[in-house]
Amino acid sequence: MASFAQLGNDLYTGKRSFDIVGRRKLWYTVSAVLIVVSLIGLFGRGINFGIEFRGGSELRVSSVSDLSDYEARASEAVAVEAPEAVATVTLVGSDTIRVQTGELPNQTAEAVRTDLAEAFGVPDSEVTSSFVGPSWGETVTTKAVQALIVFLLLVSLVLAIYFRTWKMAAAALVALLHDLAFTVGIYALLGIEVSPASMIGFLTILGYSIYDTIVVFDKVRENTEQAMDTRRMTYAEAANRAVNQTIIRSINTSVVALLPVGTILVVGIVFIGPGTLLDLAAALFIGIAVGTYSSIFVATPLLVHLREGEDDIQALDKAATKRATRRREHEAQGEEGSPTGEDVDATTVGGGATSTSAAPGQGTARQVHPYAQRGPRNQPKRPPKSRR
Repeated sequence: MASFAQLGNDLYTGKRSFDIVGRRKLWYTVSAVLIVVSLIGLFGRGINFGIEFRGGSELRVSSVSDLSDYEARASEAVAVEAPEAVATVTLVGSDTIRVQTGELPNQTAEAVRTDLAEAFGVPDSEVTSSFVGPSWGETVTTKAVQALIVFLLLVSLVLAIYFRTWKMAAAALVALLHDLAFTVGIYALLGIEVSPASMIGFLTILGYSIYDTIVVFDKVRENTEQAMDTRRMTYAEAANRAVNQTIIRSINTSVVALLPVGTILVVGIVFIGPGTLLDLAAALFIGIAVGTYSSIFVATPLLVHLREGEDDIQALDKAATKRATRRREHEAQGEEGSPTGEDVDATTVGGGATSTSAAPGQGTARQVHPYAQRGPRNQPKRPPKSRR
């Protein structure tokens, strides 16, 4: 723990640094691979929508003591009354069996309910039947899409006003869409059922991702303002330093958030089974993890890529590069520079010297008397004072 804390201090002070922005092509490649995997899941297997979205009948058998071959027994009970129906059988918790099918007529649903009670040896009162229409799922989907559009518009507006540049808003939105596409793609690839709770989880991870990205961007803006004043760092170097200064904080925040969500996910898989809690935890766990990645490795490198063509950024990069080149030349000649760390160029003109140690951006030079560099013995003599 001490070494990890020391690493965080070294990254914040600049003693150590990871070249994250400089390797942005690598992160772009990783993100492209993630998106391709997501697209394979989306267009290959498709999204496994829950019964709330596709509609159908659901029957639950509670207090089951004998769970041997429960899938086969439940499917057989459904096939007797509805041969054409496709049954999805799931164990919920430790003693409840959930059977989902397409829409069944009321008489058929009651007959299946009775057969399930007989198949598992439970009273009819322990078997419940319900029907969910697809219109409810369509309403949920429509409202979720509307909420997503409003969220993205408001986020774009707030970021553009706060950071005074639309490019920061664009980079943050790309990171958000990256997180959303990957999370939904993993759901499709693994065949995880998408329920209304999953939709809530998708919207929640967008808020978490934008929060982490804003923290990094705020540090980028602070470092950029400092670089504009001192001309000691390029824009890419200032942005990379911002990522290094916030990376430990991002990791710690994500770990703290993932621990309880991961615990809920494990408990849901092992003990509870499919349900609202598991659906929400799965979306949050995947989204928080990929959101942390995007805020560090996608948003800031993309921001640098978008802004590197601006005139003031190019002027900053040119001045910082020139300053670094002169510093290396002085080091190669064994010169140490001024005590304040500023570069000093001295050239002899007409027997004198010109000092260029003025503050950056002033562009002024202080003329020094030619005798000043030769010591007091060569100073011009003053005329003697007249005696009274």
